Amino acid sequence: MNPLNRRQFMKKSLGGIAAFGLAPGAALSSRAAETLSGLSHPIRLGGPIFVHTDDPEELALAHRKLGYRAAYCPGLNLNDTARIRAVTDAFAKHDVVIAEVGRWVNLLDADPDKRAANLRTVTEGLALADAVGALGCVDIAGSFNPHSWFGPDPRNVSPEFFDAAVENARKIIDAVKPKRARFSYEVMGWAIPDSPASYVKLIKAIDRRAFAAHLDPCNLVNSPEKFYRNTDLLNECFDKLGRWIVSCHAKDLTWDVEMNVHFREVRPGAGALDYTTYLRRLAGLDHVAPLMLEHLPNAHEYDLGRQHLFDLGRQLGVRFTEG
Repeated sequence: MNPLNRRQFMKKSLGGIAAFGLAPGAALSSRAAETLSGLSHPIRLGGPIFVHTDDPEELALAHRKLGYRAAYCPGLNLNDTARIRAVTDAFAKHDVVIAEVGRWVNLLDADPDKRAANLRTVTEGLALADAVGALGCVDIAGSFNPHSWFGPDPRNVSPEFFDAAVENARKIIDAVKPKRARFSYEVMGWAIPDSPASYVKLIKAIDRRAFAAHLDPCNLVNSPEKFYRNTDLLNECFDKLGRWIVSCHAKDLTWDVEMNVHFREVRPGAGALDYTTYLRRLAGLDHVAPLMLEHLPNAHEYDLGRQHLFDLGRQLGVRFTEG
């Protein structure tokens, strides 16, 4: 390499390192280096839409109008094959990926009849995801709480809970045998999987190719340490789970000061989550894992959250698939 080319190479390299948030001379981990090399991978953003129509074509176009290139699955019945085909064709025509079919029920309900019904609901959800071309079906692993379907309980971090989560995932996947969709559990702050490490352990125990990881980093922030060090938490998530991540949720957290710890969900950009790291690591994956806005109170808040992510992406050089 001649001196001029070497200087140009070093200038570009140092510029890239600075953009990643590291000082010149700082060591790059292999994971960070992989992320830097993959920053050109566009992110597909999605979220709820506020239109009153059941027409698949209008639904797909409503997503495109907002700049979304990913979507939550519209309301569909597994037996309505004609509508499933219409939705599949319309969303494919307008290049809007159906990110996930949500089936938010308690797979560990104390009532055996309800538990069996919930298992059928999620099994049908995975079958629907496979039929409509969604990337996956997601639920939480469940809860032993007798009063709240998702609430805390000391048994939610027990070996009994872990074994039940493994058994349920295997039953769901083995019943459907999906050809393209994946099944995943959403991370929770008080139920397995409650950390990247516990998620990896769960993935290995389930031992099914169709089981994947769903990432919602805000759900993992359950202590002051994780709140203040959420950059480390995000990097750990992508380092340990990156190859399995099928879909992600986008929201933010703020700390309401009280006499005990109280984290509150807010729109992206209005809290403390390190979205610079979140977007860069997501862009560095070698596959598409949509980022889906959720849990905001109204359309205006979704507009603000969406625009913040688009603006931040432009500042960082992280591309979104838009328009």
